[in-house]
Amino acid sequence: MRVLLHTGKGGVGKTTMALTTAFGAALHGHRVFVLSTDAAHSLGDALGCSLGNEPAQAAAGVTVQELSVLDELDDAWSVIQSWLEAFLRGERKQANGGEGDEYEMVAEELLAFPGLEELIALRAIRRVEAAGEHDVCVVDCAPTGATLRLLRFPDVLHFFMENVFEWKRRTMRVVRPIAKRVHADRFLPSDEVFEAIQRLYEDVADVRQILLDGDRTSARLVVNPARVVVDETRRSFAYLSLYGVATDAVLVNRVLPDAAAAGYFARWKERERQEMQAIARSFPVPRFELPLKAGEPIGPEALTALSRELFGDADPADFFSRSRPIRLRKDEAATVLEIDLPGVPESEVRVVPAGHDLVVQVRDAQRLVSLPDSVSGRELLRSELRDGVLEVSFAP
Repeated sequence: MRVLLHTGKGGVGKTTMALTTAFGAALHGHRVFVLSTDAAHSLGDALGCSLGNEPAQAAAGVTVQELSVLDELDDAWSVIQSWLEAFLRGERKQANGGEGDEYEMVAEELLAFPGLEELIALRAIRRVEAAGEHDVCVVDCAPTGATLRLLRFPDVLHFFMENVFEWKRRTMRVVRPIAKRVHADRFLPSDEVFEAIQRLYEDVADVRQILLDGDRTSARLVVNPARVVVDETRRSFAYLSLYGVATDAVLVNRVLPDAAAAGYFARWKERERQEMQAIARSFPVPRFELPLKAGEPIGPEALTALSRELFGDADPADFFSRSRPIRLRKDEAATVLEIDLPGVPESEVRVVPAGHDLVVQVRDAQRLVSLPDSVSGRELLRSELRDGVLEVSFAP
């Protein structure tokens, strides 16, 4: 199944571009599923209808869904939530000598941590693929910061499972009999809770493989020709590369028409021209441009027409470029790890060895890169940013 992640700064028109891509792909005969992971859903607004948490048919070949965190919470977290409720009731009973209050709402709030929407989205992508009923999954991602959490979460969970989870589980098996004797075992998570976490990890690990599979997944960056938007999108391109997700196209939305070059918008059009040049320099992938419309394109018919204008005869589900953002190459006897980081100044990049791994930080994003056995443990000779590519060389 082809997976297309649409992201960008809030307000640039991500939802419209995601739906435009979906309706364009449907025109080429694909069965498309559009999934919104943005907490402030707007698929229904762009389609001119009301959507619930269940998948709905938007048009022939296009299914859409706005994920509700609370509705999905019971399925994804019921075991963990039940344990947390019991823990809270036990604390209250111990403090007041009574049965305690209802803590279901408190447990829900504690479990609805930042990034939960993205976590549930990861599981939903896996569910769409497992159903086998769609060829393309178009993801209307949350704005850049939340998308970064979506990409970061599998790495964070992997680190927790590899370094903390099994140790804690073994410790609980030793501590639980002792806690039971002093009637404190209710405060400890049961094996069922650990098994729920294990299932969650396996689900997320499966989706991680989907996101990092360059043969089916790529990102589309939506940008407006404005300085602040271009700067943030440039960083997003680098963040996606850092986490191993290739960007195959940039969608430039709301470009002022040539008629705006005269009169009131003349200076704005000139600034926009400069930003369009910056976009061409910053993103080494194909660009698709859409002019600013006199009115909002609402509904399947308008969005289908928009797709024809944006992509022409091209199939939006195709790969418009292919790349491997993270790769290894030989340089004589040394081995070089390369990471594409176009548009990033060297002052914002930091590389630190961490045992058998490598910590790479790009401004606000940090990733623990697991090194293959062929490189793990070798001396780091140098790290250098050259022509938008971070090169990290390891000794023979």
